[in-house]
Order: sequence, then C-alpha cells, then structure tokens
Amino acid sequence: MPRRSASTSRSAPRTALIATVTVAATAAGSLLLTSLPATADDPDTPPPVREGSPLPHTAARAPEGATQRALTAPVTDLSGKGKGTTRGYPREQVLAPDPENPADKSIKLGLTPYHGIVPKLNALQRLGDRVSVEIAGRSAGGHRLYLVTVTAPETAHQARAQDRLRELIENAPQSAAKDPALKKTYKTPVFFNNNIHGNEWEGTDAALKLIERLATAKDRNTTDLLAHNRLYFNITANPDGRIAGTRANANGFDLNRDLVTASQPEARAMRQIEIDKQPAVMLDLHGYVNGTLIEPTTPPHGENYEYDLFLKNTYANALGMEAAVNGLGYTPGKDGVEPAQIPFRDQEEGWDDWPPIFTPQYAAFHGTVAAHTVEIPLQVNNAAYDSLPVTELRRRSAINVDVAGAAMRATLTYVQRHRTTLIADQIEVFRRGAAGAAQIPVSERTVPGVPGIGPEDVYTTEFPRAYVVPAGGGGLGVPPLERSREWGRSDAAAARLVDHLLANDVRVTRATHAFRLGGRSYPKGSYVVDMHQPKRGLANVLLADGRDISDKVSVMYDISGWSLGRLWGATVDEVRSGRLTAVPARPVQEAASVGHVAPHGDLRLRLDSPQEIAALNSLLRDGIPVRQAADGSALVPSSARGKAQALARTYDVAFDATRTSRGTPLRHVRVAAAVTPGELFALREMNFDVVPVSTAVLNAGFDWSAADVLFVSAGLSYDRLNTAARTALDGFLDGHGLVGRGATGAALNSAAGLLKATAVEGNGDANGVVRVVNSGPVTAGAPGHGFVYAPVWFTGLGPAVTVEQSYVSGNPLVSGHWRSLEDGSGGPAAAAGRASVVSGPHVVLFGTEPLFRDHPKGSFPQVGRALLTVS
Repeated sequence: MPRRSASTSRSAPRTALIATVTVAATAAGSLLLTSLPATADDPDTPPPVREGSPLPHTAARAPEGATQRALTAPVTDLSGKGKGTTRGYPREQVLAPDPENPADKSIKLGLTPYHGIVPKLNALQRLGDRVSVEIAGRSAGGHRLYLVTVTAPETAHQARAQDRLRELIENAPQSAAKDPALKKTYKTPVFFNNNIHGNEWEGTDAALKLIERLATAKDRNTTDLLAHNRLYFNITANPDGRIAGTRANANGFDLNRDLVTASQPEARAMRQIEIDKQPAVMLDLHGYVNGTLIEPTTPPHGENYEYDLFLKNTYANALGMEAAVNGLGYTPGKDGVEPAQIPFRDQEEGWDDWPPIFTPQYAAFHGTVAAHTVEIPLQVNNAAYDSLPVTELRRRSAINVDVAGAAMRATLTYVQRHRTTLIADQIEVFRRGAAGAAQIPVSERTVPGVPGIGPEDVYTTEFPRAYVVPAGGGGLGVPPLERSREWGRSDAAAARLVDHLLANDVRVTRATHAFRLGGRSYPKGSYVVDMHQPKRGLANVLLADGRDISDKVSVMYDISGWSLGRLWGATVDEVRSGRLTAVPARPVQEAASVGHVAPHGDLRLRLDSPQEIAALNSLLRDGIPVRQAADGSALVPSSARGKAQALARTYDVAFDATRTSRGTPLRHVRVAAAVTPGELFALREMNFDVVPVSTAVLNAGFDWSAADVLFVSAGLSYDRLNTAARTALDGFLDGHGLVGRGATGAALNSAAGLLKATAVEGNGDANGVVRVVNSGPVTAGAPGHGFVYAPVWFTGLGPAVTVEQSYVSGNPLVSGHWRSLEDGSGGPAAAAGRASVVSGPHVVLFGTEPLFRDHPKGSFPQVGRALLTVS
C-alpha cells in the first residue's frame, strides 16, 4: 500500500476526503465484545426522584461542579484528589430529567435527543455495578455534561490506591517505571470524547450502546477488560450544538479549536478530565469523511510531542480500527461507504497535528500516547440534513453509529493487548519531561512497524531551561514609579497567564527573593516555569514562539501559531541555561493577587489587559468621570476610590496613585457589532455593552439610537443594504465612530467614504504570530507581537490618517504559515513595513486579528481603546 499517494486540501470545516487506497476488509481488531448480548436501545425511564438521590444499591453520588475562580480555572475535580477522601466505584446517582424538547435536531436522525440521555444513564446505572455517572460541568447554554465511568467495582481503598499510582506516574515517573504493583494493578485510563461538534452526532449513540453492553456482559473478555481498565465516556461534549444541530456551542465557538485558550466551559471540562483521569488512550468521534478517516496525521507534526511514542501507538491502533470498520462489510456500491483511510499512510499533506487546539493533540500533552480523531463516513448534517429524506438520514446515521462503535471496540482490543506498554510509554513521556531528556526523532528504527517514515515527519525542538514571567511589583513592595515594562508589561496580564498555566497543570514557582537567571536579574515575586517537569511539552507549546512552517507544506488545516508568551500581554522571558536550584522560589497553586488601590489621591488604571478594560467600562457605566492620559492609561478621580476597590477585587487590577490630571474625557459607549462569535465573546469579556447587527438586521430597520460606535468585521455588506438601511447607516456614521477589522471592515469604510486608506488583502490561508511596531495612541503599550488570519495591510493613506501600528521590515512572521500567492503577491514580504492598524477622524481599521477566537489577550486593549475613543 503506497505511503501518501495523493495530496488533499483541507479547509475548515473538515469536509469529505476521497480515499486514495483500498483496504482489504478483515475482522481483526473487531473481536472484542462481539459476543456480548444485545439489550434494548431505549431502557425504561426510572421513576421520578430528586436528582442526586442514590440508586437502590448504593449510597454514593456525585457533586455537580464547583464555582470557578476565573475563566481559566478548572471545573469540577473528578479525580477525588484534594477532597480528603476518595470514593470507590460505582459512583452512582439518580439524575433529574431534562425537559422534553421536540425541536432537538437529533430526533430527525433517529438518534438520542439530549433530553433522552438522562433516562438512559439512570437505567444504565441500574443494570449492575459497573457504570457510574458524574457531572463534569455545564455547557455555555447551561446543559449538564455527563462523564460516565465503566470499570469493575472498587472499594474506596482500591480507588485511593489507583489515585496514588496515577500520581506516581506523573510525579515520580522513574519510580513508577520500576513499581511492580503499578504494572500489576494499575487500571489503564481510556477516554472516549463524543459529539464535540454538535452536528456530528453519532459518537454519543455509539457510546451509549457500548456502555450498555459493557454493563451487562459476563464473558471473560469483558470482565478482564473492566478489571484492568477504567473507561471514561464524555457522552456529549457539546449538548448545545447537539440540540440545535450546529457545529458550535451556544456561544458560537468551535470547541475543537478552543483547547489552548479554554474560553468555553465545555473546553475547560474536557481539560479537567484529561488532567484528573490522565488517559493513556483517547478517541474523539467526529464526522463526516468518507471513507472513515482515522488518525495519525500527515506532516507537520507538533514539535513539542514525544512523537516517537505517540506515532507508535496511534498507527498500530489505527490499523486495528481500520480493520474493524472495514470488517463491518459496508461497501461503496451497496451502502455508499468507502474503505477507511489513515492520513499518515494515505495522504501527502492536509490533515496535520501541528496545533494543540484539537482535542487529541491537546491530550498528548497530558500523557495520552494514542489519541485519534475518527471521522465517521456518511454526511447527515448541514445541507444533507435539510435535503435528504428522513429514511435516508436514519439509514446513514445507523451506519455511522455502527462505524463509531467498531472504532471504539477495536480501541478496547488494542488496550487489552497492549495495556502494559501503553502505561510504560505514558511513564516515559513524563520521565523525559522531568529529566529534561532529549526528544527521540522518529525513524523506521526508532518507531518500528510504522512504514514510510521520512524526513518530512521529523519535528523536534530544543526545550529551554525555564521561562520567567517577571513581576511588575504590584503588591510586592516595589514603589509604583519604579515599575517598568522591563519588569512586566502588566501585573494583571501576568497573573492571568500564570493562572492559565496552572489550570493546564503546568507547574509554576514564585520567587521569594530577587534572583539572577540566564544572565538577567529579576525581582521578588517573579514566576518561574522550570522546564524539567512532566508536562514540559504543554508548557512549551503554550509559551514558546513556535515556528515558521511556511516552507514545510503548501497549506495548513487551521492555525499554525498561537504563542501565549507573545500574545497574552505579559512579559515572558525564555531562559536557555541556568541553575534553577539557586533560585529562591516555592510552588504556587494560583497567581498572587495584584489587585490594589492606592490609599490617597487620584488613581491611574493601566489599560494593558482585558480585565483593565472591563474595570474601566464598569466605571464609565456608573458615570464616573474618567480621563485618558497621554500614555493611554485611565485617570480616575479619588472620589471613586470605593468603586475602584470593588473593581480591584472583581477584576484583580491595580489602581496606582497619580499626580497627572490632564487627559481626554472618556464616556460609556454602546457597541453595535457585526463580528464573529469569538469577537463578540471578547467584547463582552471586556464589559462592553454590545448589540449584534448584520446586513439582515439593518435591512429590517435598526434603531441606531441604541449605539454609539459600530464595530464591523463580518456579516455586514454596504452594497447589500437596502436604501433605507444605507441612509440610516450613513446618518449614524456622520456623527459616530467606526472600528473595522479585516477586509470586511475596510470595505465598509471605503464604501461609506470615511478614512482614505486602501486595504490590501494577503494570502487568505495565512495565519500566525507576527512582529509589529506600535506607534499610535490606540496601540500604546501593546505587545510587539500580534496575530493575523488572512492578513490585511493599508496603503494610499490620506493626510489625516495616523499609522497606529506596522508590520516590521523583513519577515514579520514569527510562527505560523504565510506564503505568497502564485503570482508572488500576498506574502509576508509584501506586508513588511506596511501599516497594520490605521486611524483617522472617528475611524480605526485593523489588518490584524486582535480578538481572534478570544485568544490574543494582549491585543484586546487595542480594540477597547479604539471603541472608547472613536465615538
């Protein structure tokens, strides 16, 4: 079978790919559980009882979740760690039913609607002592997220022993590798994540069927499986989308792009499952690619993984899943089902594992050594959902459930056969990290049994010795006037970044005294990330610059750069060498609070982070007379000290003393926004009052008295407005401000005849972290890096136009993928030195993506300042 015999383009959302090879169907890998007895698809609904009541045969029940400290905080700890006691298994409870919803989009497909899940889970728990249900959190729309555990019963003592072994694997991997009790008794954690894209439904139903079979089967295979493994099922990772038939959740987010940022509660729940359960193997069930697509992937491969261990297991398990899926006997002619495909083997490029934003790729950094996206074959969403007969949709869905189930069962077969080596490989991931050991490049020698490995598959990195997040001095005994950008761009941004690292299970210490490291001096209170830690790959993938991979492949599936070290607004120093034992520091569980208010005089609030903009908006909403100083900070009168104290606690921001009194008055603004869901979320995160608008909304008659400024980046076309809507918009723009982003925002500016600036669109596939030069009041104090996605720059500037920011000369791309078009235009060389942000009377235009998917936190204040000053 040829390796990578064809090149496939991969554009979001994932669309059907054509299988390039034919795979002989076998039954190998599909033997497990084939003899299990079938049971009813729809178990009887239990009698109505209060949620959380114990089932008749157990007194155990699960709590429903903990209040989060902040957006970056973990959700419910599902491991039992830190609770004083650990419960055994089963951990059962009676769940209160959800209201019946006849509009649930699953119903048309003959699948389980969201309101049908609880009756099934209650019934499954009553079938015996193998099934436990816990609440992993709630979705953006308020729906419960159900985590089901299937395993042989454990006493509380046995469960505590499992916790100790799991922690030994991560915290003392060298000891774990030699521990005979671990090898003999540790249960391999396996995680099945389902329905992360809400309109890719069938993984949920396949999981419910599999759980039912596992709950009742008495054959030797099943009893052995559950005696030696814990199986975790996230029943639906996106209930909002499942109900509505949408890819995104109720906030409009694609959750399979949110794992680095974790802006959404569903992503935080999945993150916590990875941390608490530490799965060695995971499947993420998706659709729809015909034939069924089973990772591992094509290049480029994430350079921070221990890819030799990952590839060995993912390829071997993929072969078993392929055989199981093909062994179901579906054919192209009879059923419309093509043979399964494995991108690593069958494609040249187009299905990469470069960014950690995808669930399986993120899982690898928590010790998962076999993680897969599985794309089931037959499309039932989008146009197919609306156009195909119900009978055909249900035929397809039934096949998809069958295929998803085959992939799950084959994975369990692989786990049974390779349980010991899977755990040994997970231990080795953590050992390398803790020891600071070099990565092992993949080759046919280092990863035997995987054919076709070539130089295009080799991606490694040299990890730094440490990262330092310098303290700015807030609350640390450093006088405000001595704080400088050298010691931290923003205390609030640094605290937020550190909390995010901790929420991702990255270990951070805080200096108890001033110190020197890597030839530089740092003040007391600075944070240190020692890169000799078990999850060094995750620490590095979050903080490092990343790499320019433009010359590696022709096109990327999604973003290729994402550095929190460059984009989140805090100063982050990479330290290549140094003796960390000499650094006086102690571990932290959360960032130190930086919120404080000077006891006397007028106050100064820096505007370098989203939290600071949010605090400012709260002041303005309450009518506090705030002025903007020449350096861009906000000047708050001493009379508002009480309000400032409350905001310092709420947003963890600092109000310093100031003697400056001159400044431009600021006022509360209401924003009409034609933007992406990520931008809308970011605007509300900064506490702006926002009303969404679009071409359709304006054409229907929009009351412009409800807005003070218009922000446009998507969904609003001047040319498609009717006469009345265009006249109303022109009237609004005559006396109010416009903030535009990207080609859409620039087009509206031009059509309305506002700012004299010509927008030049770069390669539409380009994205990544770029170097910029800030030169105007809107970008004052901003980081020297930004993010682009389909970058834009501005030429032909009129005399009234101010260049707020420019791409640096040379090559502005730090990390990501940005190529010129075939005619040589649109590349980074064409953008070099050009204006990336411009302003003029009542207008600011962005060619960068300062709010992209709620991610580049350090750029948010640029938008905040623009909205506050153009109106």
